[in-house]
Amino acid sequence: EKHISIQRHLADLEKLADLKEDDKKPCPLCPEEKFRACYSHKLHRHLQNLHWKVSVEFEGYRMCICHLSCRPVKPNVAGDQTLSKMGAHYHCIICSATITRRTDMIGHINRHVNKGETESRFITVPAPKSSREVVKESATDVQVLPNYSTPQKTDSYFNPKMKLNRQLIFCALAVLAEERKPIECLDAFGATGIMGLQWAKHLRTSVKVTINDCNENSVTMIRENCHLNKMKVKLNTKEEDGDEAMGDGEENTDTIEVTRMDANVIMHLRSFDFIHLDPFGTSVNYLDSAFRNVRNLGIVSLTSTDVSSLYAKAQHIALRHYGCNIVRTEYYKELAARIVIAAVTRAAARCNKGVDVLLAVALEHFVLVVVRVLRGPTPADDSAKKIRYLIHCQWCEERIFQKEGNMVEENPYQQLPCDCHGSMPGKTAVVLGPLWSGALFNTGFLRRMLFEAAQYGLEEAQPLLKTLVCEAECTTLKHFTTHSPYDENKQEECGVYIKTPNASAESSLVHGKRKSEEVIRNTPKRQKPESSAEHPAFYYNIHRHSIKGMNMPKLNKFLNYLSDAGYRVSRTHFDPMGVRTNAPLAQFKTVLMKYSTPTYTGGQAEGPVHLPEGVLAGEQVQAAPDGKEEDAEFVEDDESG
Repeated sequence: EKHISIQRHLADLEKLADLKEDDKKPCPLCPEEKFRACYSHKLHRHLQNLHWKVSVEFEGYRMCICHLSCRPVKPNVAGDQTLSKMGAHYHCIICSATITRRTDMIGHINRHVNKGETESRFITVPAPKSSREVVKESATDVQVLPNYSTPQKTDSYFNPKMKLNRQLIFCALAVLAEERKPIECLDAFGATGIMGLQWAKHLRTSVKVTINDCNENSVTMIRENCHLNKMKVKLNTKEEDGDEAMGDGEENTDTIEVTRMDANVIMHLRSFDFIHLDPFGTSVNYLDSAFRNVRNLGIVSLTSTDVSSLYAKAQHIALRHYGCNIVRTEYYKELAARIVIAAVTRAAARCNKGVDVLLAVALEHFVLVVVRVLRGPTPADDSAKKIRYLIHCQWCEERIFQKEGNMVEENPYQQLPCDCHGSMPGKTAVVLGPLWSGALFNTGFLRRMLFEAAQYGLEEAQPLLKTLVCEAECTTLKHFTTHSPYDENKQEECGVYIKTPNASAESSLVHGKRKSEEVIRNTPKRQKPESSAEHPAFYYNIHRHSIKGMNMPKLNKFLNYLSDAGYRVSRTHFDPMGVRTNAPLAQFKTVLMKYSTPTYTGGQAEGPVHLPEGVLAGEQVQAAPDGKEEDAEFVEDDESG
């Protein structure tokens, strides 16, 4: 039976006190020591103003505040006497829990509603279920609960802003599906199952999809979404056909395996070719399990949404999770990507595996890293050697990775190209890291991802992939070529030549050795990619280094000016005003100053602002021949005016 504090009307609450009689009556929701028995008119005001006024409404019922001995309070110790008193509380109509505060009670009821738990054990007529919204993305329908975009308030989290992230992961899986068939892929954190459903619906027999989640409500919704998309569900080693499931005699057609267990457990028990990790927050707790049983030349992708720590807003959390010391810089997004890759590399090295970074994207809401696994101690050692510390100048934002070796240098400031330590007082540089110092992109893999995005009509991912290809090749978009990556019979990626769809079996080669048409699972022990082909590390923001009082050129024109000066240059997806180049910062500022025009303001009578040459080109200011710098400055003003 329901508690007496849960009533539909105030009259029902008054019936409990039997206010019709003229005798003194006690309050049914208060103990005798708190509220003494009184006459009906006073008891009516008490019930209305204290209990009914602050009640919480749900499905036509009112959960009034209760002062009875239902919820004990911690005893107060005063000398040798222990006084035990009872606190005010509410009784939940759904789960009969006792909640102290009214705001907490409202939030408690809302969580029940978001989880779909609206049927009360006390109500004889079942309450109507909360309406579920059907969201469609990439020809895949999924049912979502209310507040589906707030992970704290729902079990089936679905973020529409992560559509680009899902498309990039799908393209990476599609490229892997062209290399070997079929592949076993795992979505370790399924939520609504949208990602695994897209894999199975578009790639079909090329993949064997497993969707996992540790929450029972999420697993139930994943099964319902599978039936909504006419997919067979394999749960607990038993196939379960939906009402509209397609079963034309093919055993493994459109079959999705749904599991309910911890992500670390399923990755320890089974082996996969493709694993995607997308937890709420950091993914470092699942890296060891992911690399333990992943197959050779498989792919591990992970999405980190703890951008507050990765983007140096919560530096103590970055030190706690990633063991990395960082500060806020102009290239903080690329710094975040290198932090995650360094954590991935260390986790893979503990399992005697190396990594080849295929893709690293850092946008507003997430950091996506996709790596290929190379089994063996030699690739693991080669990958671990690429984890180095970074020296960052806090005055001019110049940066450089520390030299390899274990010997302590007498003056680490000499490694920086700038001269800020000699001209500025105090300590000017900090050591950041450990970070990944290798390449962030694989050009061949990105071109194949772009080809797959065009094949499946993923329009949101194509512009970003074009930018990534140009960034990997360190070239501008006007030099971008749109040839198919499958046209060449030999395409080297991670030391493996991949067979084109129209090529014969004899064209599939691994370092000159002929193989069959089947999947090439073995990789050479030693792989030394050409360092000259790697893109320059980090980028410069053109606004950060603009000259005060000068109008800087347009970004695309500035890229041409740097290219004409003999430097490699490209734009970057990390920053819309960023320039990735191998030019030193001093030369970067020199070219920027050369093609900037003075700015004249209406109220400025002194003319344009002049800066010393030492600030522009990293050189010292030259004095006048007679030692009078002031005379030389006046000459410059006269000549310019």
